[in-house]
Amino acid sequence: MDKLNPIVIAEQAQDAHCRTLALIEGLDAEQLMGPLLATVNPLRWEIGHAAYFYEYWVLCHHLQQPSIREDSDDLYDSITIAHDDRWNLALPELSETLNYMQTVLENIKQCLAGGEDARRDYLALYAVFHHDMHNEAYTYTRQTLNYPTPDYGGDSSNNYQAGALPGDVQIPGGRFKLGATAEDGFVFDNEKWAHEVDIKPFGIAKAAVSNADFLKFVEAGGYNNKQYWLDEGWKWREKSNLAHPVYWRNTSSGWDIKQFDQWNPMPVNAAIIHVSWFEAQAYCRWAGRRLPGEAEWEVAASAEASLDGKKLSASKRHFPWGDEAPRADQANLDGYALGTVDVAAFPAGDSAFGCRQMIGNVWEWTEDSFNPYPGFKADMYQDYSQPLFGITKVLRGGAWPTRGRMIRNTWRTYYGPDRNDVFAGFRTCALNE
Repeated sequence: MDKLNPIVIAEQAQDAHCRTLALIEGLDAEQLMGPLLATVNPLRWEIGHAAYFYEYWVLCHHLQQPSIREDSDDLYDSITIAHDDRWNLALPELSETLNYMQTVLENIKQCLAGGEDARRDYLALYAVFHHDMHNEAYTYTRQTLNYPTPDYGGDSSNNYQAGALPGDVQIPGGRFKLGATAEDGFVFDNEKWAHEVDIKPFGIAKAAVSNADFLKFVEAGGYNNKQYWLDEGWKWREKSNLAHPVYWRNTSSGWDIKQFDQWNPMPVNAAIIHVSWFEAQAYCRWAGRRLPGEAEWEVAASAEASLDGKKLSASKRHFPWGDEAPRADQANLDGYALGTVDVAAFPAGDSAFGCRQMIGNVWEWTEDSFNPYPGFKADMYQDYSQPLFGITKVLRGGAWPTRGRMIRNTWRTYYGPDRNDVFAGFRTCALNE
């Protein structure tokens, strides 16, 4: 395991800070609070919370520094402040919130310049990744609340019109170590630790399901046919009253997709996004396919075949393409494309078996519920994983706004099966014979 570099962590903290400022740029006071919804936080609270996380764990908890604000625990502690109460707090105005955020950042950068401290560096990087996850949440909040497209300096002019990528790859069975090892560097508690599982041979799609693929299901009446839906999923569909994905509409000139506050013609070969696990399951039933298991997904992304191709080898990649950090030609990450791209784009990011875009573009639903690995022990932030075990579904791979510095093959995120507001799509597997 390489030592964490405090200079790099300080640069990443600054970058996350700038991304937050870009994501709230142009929003007025009313938009920065927004309506009380179960799926979002008030942005003015959330940006204070992200800064508080650095302060609480690095400055106060580890370095024993006094709190910058005496009321910070009462304002920003997500464990003790119920979700619905966050709209009713006596929150500081935006200017004061941003001053707090800036002060925390400067203190973090100063402490990271203060010699070697492995625990400090671990906690600071944890806080950066926590900040990155909130920046992704701010991005989907802008979509949920119909706010304008954010501008953080990216160039979305290259729309990666690469077309479709049909077909499956065949993956041999064997023993596989699911999860992360200590040699992988920084990992979260739910990735610990790698443990052997048995994998049966399976076929998995080279690419995620595209808009064109999913449109066939919609136009075949899939949303109105109960036989394709799990009982719980059908109840969700009836309650939501959807006849197609939430951000689609059918017009006289064809299908449109809503991106933030704009309706645009459907990019047919782009990966489907903003669909729930229930919708993914219904599509699979209609198509005579299935979702991959979590272990199958990780095998397809990270494993290699033995020399004779008949079983899995003992080697495992950190990313689908190898062990080097993502390049711009390997994955749709970091937000700059401002949406999903064609499923055949980024061939340089293929896995050993030929699966494309397993990192970036869309988070991919798996079949499995989110549960701990054997011997699980919570990290210092005990509520990061534990409260969601057994009640959420696992997604893998990251999406177009996910930061490339944090994603990897073993990363697990998790949402309830009803969530169609997050940046989620899926790929499918052939039915087991």
